[in-house]
Amino acid sequence: MEQVKTVFLLALLSVVFVSVGFYFAGSNGAMIALIIVGGMNFYAYYYSDKQVLSHYDAQEIPTTHNIYKLVTRLINKANIPMPKVYIIQDNIPNAFATGRNPQNAAVAVTSGLLEILSEKEIEAVIAHELSHVKHYDILIGTIAATVAGAIAWIANIMQFSAFFGGNNQKGGHPIVMILLAILLPIAASIVQMSVSRSREFMADEGAARLTGAPEFLQSALSKLEQYAQRGTLHNATQESAHMFIVNPFSGHNISFGDLFRTHPTTADRIARLEELKFEIR
Repeated sequence: MEQVKTVFLLALLSVVFVSVGFYFAGSNGAMIALIIVGGMNFYAYYYSDKQVLSHYDAQEIPTTHNIYKLVTRLINKANIPMPKVYIIQDNIPNAFATGRNPQNAAVAVTSGLLEILSEKEIEAVIAHELSHVKHYDILIGTIAATVAGAIAWIANIMQFSAFFGGNNQKGGHPIVMILLAILLPIAASIVQMSVSRSREFMADEGAARLTGAPEFLQSALSKLEQYAQRGTLHNATQESAHMFIVNPFSGHNISFGDLFRTHPTTADRIARLEELKFEIR
């Protein structure tokens, strides 16, 4: 069900994007918009992983590290290529995966996560991130974020054009253009966040099935949420918040209800994992 929802939401986001370009400048506008977002996606596809790892000063661990051995056991069970494994020196426990596909993936965990969680809980968290890798969630999230950003960019141009008496070839009214410029980026953000929440539920389920022990992911999520409420990961940004297993800004009142959440609530995730226990066993 979550997979169908994700496909639908991505399709909806694409339709909104093309419609914005068409309304602004007809078929030529739609084509130009597609070329621009294509270039943005090309950059995100090939370079976003290096950018985010560099931003958090992630250091690749040696093959002799215990975490490397844990990841090796999990990827053999999941039947996916070995990702690069990184550690971020930060006391706040958290983790994320990045990379355009399973052959070019990386998993990063904070030093705080290794200190606070038990070995079984660490295994559950890494299984969650490997599930993201296996199902191309990073690529899907990148596409959703890029298209949503492109819609916001075009909407800003529409608003600027409307204020200065601009018009599209089909005679769009300036007031309508201003309203669209305000509402469309909001709608695109809601769709993007919905995609992100869907993939988190799927990764939780993937981790539960891979480890066969949903209770360890439940306890790990509970601990990570508690620490995220107390402090914020160093260098954390809103643009990369959706990548982490728990939103690093959980302790901030930055959203308006569930629509703008990058993650489902931890309580909802734990409840779904509870339902999985009986099915898995």
